[in-house]
Amino acid sequence: MYNLVSLGFDNWFNDKVDLSKTNFNMVRVIIVNKNSFVVSNGVKDIYAELTGKFLFNSEDSLDMPAVGDWVYAQLFDDDELAIIHDILPRKSLLKRKASGKKVEFQLIAANIDTAIIMQSLDSNFNLRRLERYLVMINEGKITPAIFLSKSDLISGDEIEEKKNDIRKILADVSIVSFSNNNQSEIENIKTFFEPFKTYCLLGSSGVGKTTLLNNLIHQELYKTQPIREKDGRGKHTTTRRELIVLENGAIIIDNPGMRELGVISNESGLGDTFNEIDELSDQCKYKDCTHTVETDCAVLEAVERGEISEERYNNYIKIYKESLYNEMSYVEKRQKDKKFGKFFHSTMKDVKKMKGR
Repeated sequence: MYNLVSLGFDNWFNDKVDLSKTNFNMVRVIIVNKNSFVVSNGVKDIYAELTGKFLFNSEDSLDMPAVGDWVYAQLFDDDELAIIHDILPRKSLLKRKASGKKVEFQLIAANIDTAIIMQSLDSNFNLRRLERYLVMINEGKITPAIFLSKSDLISGDEIEEKKNDIRKILADVSIVSFSNNNQSEIENIKTFFEPFKTYCLLGSSGVGKTTLLNNLIHQELYKTQPIREKDGRGKHTTTRRELIVLENGAIIIDNPGMRELGVISNESGLGDTFNEIDELSDQCKYKDCTHTVETDCAVLEAVERGEISEERYNNYIKIYKESLYNEMSYVEKRQKDKKFGKFFHSTMKDVKKMKGR
């Protein structure tokens, strides 16, 4: 059992174990690379596949394993191959709308204790993008933290000003500023990570996530790419989601840089991120107030008084409308998929009957 504890298995998961599945091994998904997986039992890393039944019964992406998931698996060939049969209930789930026009969820990571939003203190620093990350994190009921890299680019006063801007959005959030070129600041960051807790690194390409990971593990495990001068962005250095255990036992899940942060049905995430707007909503004249054109709207009145900045309000409305549109599209897609599924099952039954004659 200690081997599992080293990967973050705690009493919460132990209470969720299905005791009828004694023939299976409990392993954690540590790599997802498109349709292939790598799992770990705390002793070795094992290539893994899904059973045909698992794939057949999976209705959408939410049913698929994500990095950080605990799964029931059978081990074969001297523990060189794992066959995944089922997923243990999730403590938390980080997800977003899949990039592009496709209205589907993309799983980022599961069973995260703290999600770290990483922005660099140059042109990448963006409060509105930060709010989008917070919506996603709060929806997953995960504790957020913020790392500000490239602290050597601006003065200490400017750093404090940016930290204060963040605290206006989220007062109690942990904020750490650092430079990947300063070893003492890297040593200080190491103290942030607790043994057996799972952290997830989020951020755009070029903010220094890969360099930070290399500094934390004391080796060039990942290649870094040069930053484009015109926009400060880097290439997608990380191309897969991967779980890494640090020397002190803390667990970090790295992710590819995100350019799109689409949301689907994030009511609780929006409410927690824009909590002052959520609280003012109860004071609006109309219960279904959209906070856009209605009279006696407490939110619009607060914007007019300067209590809520126009930038923050506009970002809230933008994310809210986007979320509603994506949710309607997603529900419509799911209904079509269910109709097709029923048609498929009915057709297969008819085929079996024909063969039985």
